[in-house]
Amino acid sequence: MTLADAVDTRLAVHKTGAAIGARIDGIRLGGDLPADTVAQIRDALLANKVIFFREQHHLDDEGQQAFARLLGELTQPHPTVRSTGLGNILPIDAQHGKANSWHSDVTFVDRVPAISVLRAVTLPAYGGSTTWANTANAYAKLPASLQALAERLWAVHTNAHDYAGRADEYRVGGVDVKEQSYRDEFRSEVYETEHPVVRVHPETGERVLLLGHFVKQLVGLSSTESATIFELLQARVTRLENTVRWQWAPGDVAIWDNRATQHYGVADYDDLPRRLHRVTVSGDVPVSVDGVRSTARLGDAAEYSPLA
Repeated sequence: MTLADAVDTRLAVHKTGAAIGARIDGIRLGGDLPADTVAQIRDALLANKVIFFREQHHLDDEGQQAFARLLGELTQPHPTVRSTGLGNILPIDAQHGKANSWHSDVTFVDRVPAISVLRAVTLPAYGGSTTWANTANAYAKLPASLQALAERLWAVHTNAHDYAGRADEYRVGGVDVKEQSYRDEFRSEVYETEHPVVRVHPETGERVLLLGHFVKQLVGLSSTESATIFELLQARVTRLENTVRWQWAPGDVAIWDNRATQHYGVADYDDLPRRLHRVTVSGDVPVSVDGVRSTARLGDAAEYSPLA
C-alpha cells in the first residue's frame, strides 16, 4: 500500500497525475475545520505533494491565514520583502515581476518553509497557470550512480543570485519602475545558505532534491562544473511526467509541500493583472542523508520564521 492509498477515503481525493497532484472536493477551508479533517488534508498533501481546492469563494485573507495556522506556525510574509505584506500574507502580484523559473520558496535561508497556501485573488483572462514538480520522485528515479553523486553535493542558495538570467535593463532601457523596486527590496538584505543537494524529508523520510533557481553554485566545484551538474539534476526534476500544471479559476486554493516540490508560475498572460495571496508555514533546517544540517553563511532568518 502506498502513502497515497493510505489516505482516509472520507476525503474526496482525485489524483491529477501519477507523479504529483490531487484535487480535493467537498471541503470548505477555514480555521474551524476539525482536527481529523486537517490530519486527512495533511496526509493527502504528503502523499501527493500539491493539492487543489475549487470553489473556495468564501475565503478571505483572514480565513486563509486561520486555515494555514491549522497546518503549523506561520512565517512572516518574506525575509526581505516587507512593503507589500498583509499580516502573514505575501501578495504574488504580476506588477512586481514574474518569477517564471523553477524554484522552491525561500531556500536561501537555513529554515526552508514547510508548506505554502496560495489563493487566487485576481486572474488574467487567459494564461497564468502554475506548474509543480515532485523532487522526491525526481531523486527516486535517478540512476544509483547519480543518487550517490547527488548525496555528496552541497549547494549555496542566495537571494542575490540573478536566477532568471535577465538582460541588463538599465543599459538597454525599458526597466519597469515597480518591478525594479521590488527586485531591489528582494535583495536589500543578502542571505546565503549551504544546503545538501539531497535532504531527508522530516515527515515522510523520503530523500528529495533541494535545488531550484536560488542555487548560486555547488560547493567545492568550479562555476562550469557546478552549472553542468546542476542542470543535469535540475532537468530530472522538471521532466514533464514529473509535473502537474494547474489552470487557476476564481475561488481556487493550492497547497504544496515546499520541502518536496518546485514550482513555476507561467508568464503567458501578456500584461494582464494577476494576483494571488500566499501564506507560508514554517519549516525546519534541512538535514543531509548523513545527518548534517544546513548552514547559514549570511543572514539571520530567526525574525522571518520560527523553527518548526
